[in-house]
Amino acid sequence: MSTAQILNYEVISTGQPVVLLHGLFGDLDNLKGLGRDLSEDFQVILVDAPNHGDSFHSEHMNYNDMAANLSATLDALNISKAHIVGHSMGGKIAMTFALVYPQRTLSVIAADIAPVAYDPKHRHILDALQQLDLSVVSNRSEADQQLAKYIDNKGVRQFLLKNLRRDGDGYNWRLNLDTLSQCYEEISGAVPSGHYDGPVLFIKGGDSNYLLSEHEPAIRERFSQVDVKIIDGTGHWLHAEKPRIFNRLARAFIENHSRT
Repeated sequence: MSTAQILNYEVISTGQPVVLLHGLFGDLDNLKGLGRDLSEDFQVILVDAPNHGDSFHSEHMNYNDMAANLSATLDALNISKAHIVGHSMGGKIAMTFALVYPQRTLSVIAADIAPVAYDPKHRHILDALQQLDLSVVSNRSEADQQLAKYIDNKGVRQFLLKNLRRDGDGYNWRLNLDTLSQCYEEISGAVPSGHYDGPVLFIKGGDSNYLLSEHEPAIRERFSQVDVKIIDGTGHWLHAEKPRIFNRLARAFIENHSRT
């Protein structure tokens, strides 16, 4: 087993701790809107996942290791327990953390994700990013033009291109694309077995197919205190599409399960 490393993080405010975990290809800015909302009453810890943002790069990536990295990060911050909130891949990290470290988990919010294995629906994105020839890119517009050959949706391209970092006269990826590609089966796979009997909220995007009724057995197998909320008219990016509703649901749940 690998030695756990501390993740890159940003801390906002003070109070009972809430950890926010982004999804695949993202960084700690993705949930910053929720973080700013919660920071009025809670200590918010925004985290970059391994091989993302400004966190370390490694040659392996699985949910047990990512939960261990989060535990080490909380140790570095002298935090014994926290609410854990995650979107997509971050939701799987949050669920794994609760299963492996139940004594450190006050509650879990999993945004539009189930604890199950998914088809490799992002493989084409990884392939597109790896095919981008950064040696001929002198600005983001040129990178966007290359990426448009493979990805039609401009919003998706803009999200992905946030991971480009200028380095001297050229650009490089903050993402560790080699490891993400090699470990994609594990990233898209199920969270570990086990059980967490604390409070868990699943928030589903009404138009998304990530969280379905067929996933209920896998959820009930691992979690006994489950609540589900649906945000109508949203897809997988529910926290960005309807942030006020998402933030309100998350805040109400965390407040309801905070120490008095």
